[in-house]
Amino acid sequence: MPRRLLILAVVSLIPAAALFSCSSPSSPDDIDTQVDALYSRMTQEERIAQICAAHFERFFDSDGNLDTALCRERLSNGIGHFSQYAFSSLTSADTIRDRVAAMQEWLVENTPSGIPALFHEEVLTGVNMLGATIYPQQIGLACSFNPELAEVKTRQTASVTRRVGGMLALSPMVDVVRTPSFNRLEESYGEDAYLAAAMGVAFVKGLQGDDLARDGVAACTKHFLGYGGGGEAPEKELMEDILLPHEAIIRMAGSQALMTGYHAFRGTKCVANSFIQKDILRRYLGFKGLTVSDYSSIGQIDDDLDVKMDKVQKAAAALSAGNNVDFPGGVFYSKIQEAMEKGLVSEADFEEAVKNVLRLKARLGLLSPGTPLYAQGPISLDSPEERHTAYTLATQSVVLLKNDGVLPLKSPANIALTGPNANTMWAMLGDYSYHSMAYFWKNHIADNAHPQIVSLLDGMRNRLPAGSSISYSRGCDWTEVVETVVEDAGDPRTRSIARRQNRMVDSGEVADEAEALRMAAQSDVIVAAVGENVMLSGENRDRLTLRLPGRQEEFVERLIATGKPVVLVIFGGRAQVVSAIADRCAAVIQAWYPGEEGGNALADILYGRVSPSGKLSVSYPSAEIRGQKVCYSYSTPDPRIAWPFGFGLSYTSFAYSDLILPHSISTSADTFSLSFTLSNTGAVAADEVVQVYVSPTDTAQHLSHIKLQGFKRVSLRPGQSKCVSLRLSPQQFGHYADGSWHVAPGSYVVKVAASSADVRLSSTITLTGHEVVMPLRTRYLAE
Repeated sequence: MPRRLLILAVVSLIPAAALFSCSSPSSPDDIDTQVDALYSRMTQEERIAQICAAHFERFFDSDGNLDTALCRERLSNGIGHFSQYAFSSLTSADTIRDRVAAMQEWLVENTPSGIPALFHEEVLTGVNMLGATIYPQQIGLACSFNPELAEVKTRQTASVTRRVGGMLALSPMVDVVRTPSFNRLEESYGEDAYLAAAMGVAFVKGLQGDDLARDGVAACTKHFLGYGGGGEAPEKELMEDILLPHEAIIRMAGSQALMTGYHAFRGTKCVANSFIQKDILRRYLGFKGLTVSDYSSIGQIDDDLDVKMDKVQKAAAALSAGNNVDFPGGVFYSKIQEAMEKGLVSEADFEEAVKNVLRLKARLGLLSPGTPLYAQGPISLDSPEERHTAYTLATQSVVLLKNDGVLPLKSPANIALTGPNANTMWAMLGDYSYHSMAYFWKNHIADNAHPQIVSLLDGMRNRLPAGSSISYSRGCDWTEVVETVVEDAGDPRTRSIARRQNRMVDSGEVADEAEALRMAAQSDVIVAAVGENVMLSGENRDRLTLRLPGRQEEFVERLIATGKPVVLVIFGGRAQVVSAIADRCAAVIQAWYPGEEGGNALADILYGRVSPSGKLSVSYPSAEIRGQKVCYSYSTPDPRIAWPFGFGLSYTSFAYSDLILPHSISTSADTFSLSFTLSNTGAVAADEVVQVYVSPTDTAQHLSHIKLQGFKRVSLRPGQSKCVSLRLSPQQFGHYADGSWHVAPGSYVVKVAASSADVRLSSTITLTGHEVVMPLRTRYLAE
């Protein structure tokens, strides 16, 4: 039977509910044997095609039909990858799946080896596709301190991705970002390496699942190494902190792919840097997966060099340094044969790159004819289960920074809602969600019904308590002038946008300040929704200040002047400096970009149906901090910080007591336990995020003065107490020096805390025995 008919026959016989019921993938040895045999049969042209990519939408005509003539011209030897296939099409899931099916069937039937392509997409806040569930942005999701639910989220994401034919995700971003002004801070898990590692491991485990070939999607962690300022860190910080999320994800979750950053590391662009790709990634960490370039980063290798390079030289530099695949269009690696003929690329490096692609395809089942490549029948998106996950994560991501007793809002009450983020989907959506990407890259505004995106106004009206009323007036715009500098860096597609520095989001509403102030003066309480939007935060979008955009701060001042209590709700991708007004607001909430259910989640918090439980994943600045690094582990207290890492208020109170910790433990021990009692001493059911930190007793121990080494989210009814226990490892007291991991004997302080600056219990533990020296840690996270 021809290959195409075999795949069609297998897929057509599988009902949608049992789509991924094929057998588990072969063992690593079997995969290597399969890949070696396939590689030996392939022509050189086919091999080169596997390390190249293409833009998917270019192969379909205006009617959505596959252009087979163009396929024969461009894809006669096959193709390794298709880039951003779901977002770029700006169409429905069914149409995307049908196009994937047409392309895969053409490749299987019309290319020499019949190898299907890997389709990749961004899945940071859900699949970057029209109609798919939009979960909270990562910077907020990190504030949930809930890796268990984060894993559920990416398991749901994997299911959707597989149904539309995707098997590789260019997510998660696990850069440890300690620069508050960094424009991509929102995509990260914040400033702490341990938190980023814990959340990143959960992300990858959920996405890749228990059986990669059956129902998983390969994860691609990024950006290796030190994007967002971490690459400039001293070696000790680099190896202990900046590397930690990548290291833990590779060694604990088996992440299948890794992307280098646009930046230079120690003077050499990451994509052409053999030290980080071969020495650190392959030799030190033992990574066996696939390495890929960020979009067009190979073309930027010579940006900082005096001598400019041609495409052949750039391709050779990247592949020889350890980069396997050229994203997004393969324009550089199409020159690899010429580079090899000139002696610029070794046969061994080339063979390893091609085989790494084939190995990943084998692990995903793409080299096994019986593996379904996409779903049959109509594809439904944004299920009730997915929306519930999005809602729960949103409630847990919101951080209450201040409350003078105005929250939860009393009923009955006359509530005035105002501000540029009160009645808009743009307050809910982080970068790399479908709507944000479509607007930034294509100037296309998608509606807020696919999926339904609940604004704050919608949520507050939906959940309005009996007897209360709500009035709304926008009051002010995000900004009256363009204040975002679109960098001519990173993805080169931004160059066309950078030339049009006049892009602002149109709210579609009139901002009548006088009307809003009259409304506010007649209210019992004012809710002011302020902050950023898609054009004020995100990749390549730099603001010159961390204060609220435009005249928002001035508008809030006038609301305060009415004498009515103001609840400030801040949306955006990074912490914003609100010190000038926060002291005079009755409450301050950091909402981040809370996703499609953000309006309902915030309303339930404002009305008291849910107690806020988010804890800050960053140190929240009280002053402008640009070009400077901030982290709670550097120094405490820091006068530049208004609210510390790990901070977040609740509608109840918690008491910590009865810490039990061993007096001593051997440096070579595997783990040890600590326990304590947590009690809800208030009148409201709520969650508390308990945090465990480690501190040295002597500077000679080479540890940061305080560092997170464990956490747990605990749910308690009023008056309820629970015994909370965690297991730590002596390795979590270790440090990096001279190329190894050292666990030294001595006394250390273990702190149980409500935040990095609010230690509730502490005790000293002594590590006994000889110093343990290891090439790598084997324990990363508390249990």
